[in-house]
Amino acid sequence: MKSKKQSWFEIFATKATHAAGSNNAFIIACLIIVIWLISGPIFNYSDTWQLVINTGTTIITFLMVFLIQKTQNKDAIAIQIKLNELVAASDHASNRIVSVEDLSEEELIRLNSYYTKLAELMKKEKDPKASRSIEDTNILIDEKEKLHKKIREITR
Repeated sequence: MKSKKQSWFEIFATKATHAAGSNNAFIIACLIIVIWLISGPIFNYSDTWQLVINTGTTIITFLMVFLIQKTQNKDAIAIQIKLNELVAASDHASNRIVSVEDLSEEELIRLNSYYTKLAELMKKEKDPKASRSIEDTNILIDEKEKLHKKIREITR
């Protein structure tokens, strides 16, 4: 699916992170370091010589953090949408976990405990292909109801 319009920064961030992660970028970075090391005797290993590499790497690192984070945020959203589609399309999955990423960390930890219990139940299951959902755990019913209420609020 081709997007209709991306911001100039989104296009730049995507291209920059792809370029920075390439083999050529690594080779160029290694060459810069080699050239810097070779130039050490020429500049008598001066403070300015050291400052050049320190300043350059600091600036590049600082900028790359933001570019990489931008790309990671976009990728995380895309993956979450794909997972939500799989959950929504599955007959055996609980649709209540669609958009679960909007829950608080405490709620996610609690939800994870339900799935841990579900995994324990599945180990006892005689049919290894049996399908189970979080509704099968029957643990902490009040807690489950609070969690479901929160999920319903989010999905409105």
